[in-house]
Amino acid sequence: MLTAHDYPSGRFIEAASLPPSPSSSTSSPSQRRGIDICLVGDSLAMVACGYTSTTSLTLDELLYHCRSVARGCLTSLLVADLPFGTYYASVADGVKNAIRLVQEGNMDAVKIEGGTEIVPLVEHLTRVGIPVMAHVGLTPQRQASLGGYRVQGKTVASALKVLGDAQALEKAGAFAVVLEAVPSELAAFVTQQLKIPTIGIGAGSSTDGQVLVQLDMLGVNASLGSSGTGPRFVKRFGVMGEMATRGISEYVEEVRERTFPEEGTHTYPMKEAEWEAFLKAVEGRDNGEGETRG
Repeated sequence: MLTAHDYPSGRFIEAASLPPSPSSSTSSPSQRRGIDICLVGDSLAMVACGYTSTTSLTLDELLYHCRSVARGCLTSLLVADLPFGTYYASVADGVKNAIRLVQEGNMDAVKIEGGTEIVPLVEHLTRVGIPVMAHVGLTPQRQASLGGYRVQGKTVASALKVLGDAQALEKAGAFAVVLEAVPSELAAFVTQQLKIPTIGIGAGSSTDGQVLVQLDMLGVNASLGSSGTGPRFVKRFGVMGEMATRGISEYVEEVRERTFPEEGTHTYPMKEAEWEAFLKAVEGRDNGEGETRG
C-alpha cells in the first residue's frame, strides 16, 4: 500500500504494476503485482499542500486530489481518508461525505481514523456497500489531543485500547485496519487476533501489509522529522528530492550562461530561403510604412 496525491504519483504506482510473466502460474505474487492499494491519504495536506497538519485539509480539496489520482491509477484498490471533521458531528455526516469520496472522487473505499467511537459509522457504511479501512494507534487527525505525533500502545492501558479498537472495528465490518506507530510486538499480536488484514506504518514487519507516504519514501519530503530524515519509520527508497533540486539548479545555471537552449538541439529550423524572404517582406513593409507617414 502506498499513497498518491496527484495524476503523476498515481501513474508511478500504475507503472510499478508488473505484467504477468509467461510462467505466471508458478511465479510468486510479488512478481505479478505492484501496489495492491493506493491511498489518497490526508497526509497530502502536509507533503503536497504545505499545511502544518492534516486537520487543515478540507473535503473539497481532497476530492480534487482523489479525482487526479483516479485518472492515473487504474489497477490498484483506491482508498481515501475521510478528512478531519467530516464524520465527527453525526453518522449522517460521515455517510454523506463518504458517498462524495466514492461518487465524486472515484474512490473504491474510505479510511477512517478512530476506535470504538466510530463503530456506528463503520457499521452503517458497510451495510450500504461502502468498504471501510480502519486506522488505529497513532491517529494523526487527533495528534493535538494525543500530545503530538507519539507512539501509542507502549503501556498496558494503551495497548489494550489499540487491541480493543481493532477488534471492535473488525466486528463492525472494516475490511482492513492500519496500525500506526505502535510497538512491533503489539502489532504482531493484534495481527494474530484479527481475521482481517493489518497494514503497518511504524509497526514492524509482522503486519499483513505496509504503507508509506510516496513523497517520503522517494526522498521528496525528507526535511520532515528529526535530522532531516523524516519519521523514524520512513525508509528512503529514492532520492527524487535531491534529483529535482539538482536539476533545477543546473537549469538556472545554463539559462543564465545561455548554454540552454542549444541551437540545433533544442530549437526548430527554418529554411534559409524562407528566412531571407521574411527579411525582405519586413523591409518592404517598413519602407511602405515610412512612405505613408511621409
